[in-house]
Amino acid sequence: MLKHFWGSLVFTAICMALGGWYGWTVSGTLEGTLSILWICAVLAVLEVSLSFDNAAVNASVLKDMDPVWQQRFLTWGIAIAVFGMRIVFPIVIVMVAASLGPIDAVGLALSNPDEYQRIVSDAHIGLMGFGGAFLGMVGLKFFFDSDKDHDWIAVIERPLAKVADIEAISIGIVLLATWATSTMLADADALAFIIAAIGGLLTYLVVEIVNHVLEPPAPSSGDVARAGFGAFLYLEVLDASFSFDGVIGAFALTNNLIIIAIGLGIGAMFVRSMTIFLVRKGTMSEYRYLEHGAFYAILALSVIMYVNTFAHIPEVITGLIGAVLIGLAFWSSVRANRADGAAQAA
Repeated sequence: MLKHFWGSLVFTAICMALGGWYGWTVSGTLEGTLSILWICAVLAVLEVSLSFDNAAVNASVLKDMDPVWQQRFLTWGIAIAVFGMRIVFPIVIVMVAASLGPIDAVGLALSNPDEYQRIVSDAHIGLMGFGGAFLGMVGLKFFFDSDKDHDWIAVIERPLAKVADIEAISIGIVLLATWATSTMLADADALAFIIAAIGGLLTYLVVEIVNHVLEPPAPSSGDVARAGFGAFLYLEVLDASFSFDGVIGAFALTNNLIIIAIGLGIGAMFVRSMTIFLVRKGTMSEYRYLEHGAFYAILALSVIMYVNTFAHIPEVITGLIGAVLIGLAFWSSVRANRADGAAQAA
């Protein structure tokens, strides 16, 4: 197992050394340096706990991808995840919200972190609306599928499979949840939330259209590359949606962009390592309900994002819900495998 995580361990050592150097430069004291290193470590753990279900979903998509595109996602994709979502994305929020250029936005983040945090926090409702709607569609798509080989929680999944051919149902559910959530918000916030949620819904539909166009029924080698690009795009948007709560939650610990980038970057690398481990070991195929648990965790995160617009849910609870669901799915898979083995032996 260790061979899949050595790269993340090396990356962690480099980042923590960078955090120590930055802490000493900023504070000039051992206490201040240790405080910054502690925040980096906590942010890394936060990101891993919030993103374990992300790794499981990534693995469920990657296991069916062309090996070339698997490798591209695990290299280019992680670069986008670490540097794009954890560093560039918070800067882009400030650029859009405050109508600043990139240099001014970076300057604001470094020179006036309190104002920077305020601007990012003001974008919270829009981010939750976009991410909640996109993840809601991703989760519902998995369960509105009549071709699934197994049902984990049959009382929920079998009725959904029976109406899986009516694709508009999942869109209706997301729109209904969006409207219900908007009624809990002030008028200005409700409008921002609805617009962002529609943006998330439309983004999901655009990605689905791209996948459909690029994935022919009997792909040749060139078509496989095009189909791989569609799945790559899908995974990148999915990772971005998963990252929203981690980026926003980081500001509960610090408003320093450099510390946030170090901590969340470490966590993102471990998510990559977990994804590689799950793909290389064939874990998603061996444990039949693990994928179900991951998509239940996605739906739970979608609901949490919606609720977070009017009632704060601690990040530790968000992470625990995903971990518990995947843990239960793993345990159910082990029991099912043992039952199959006992039946074959008999």
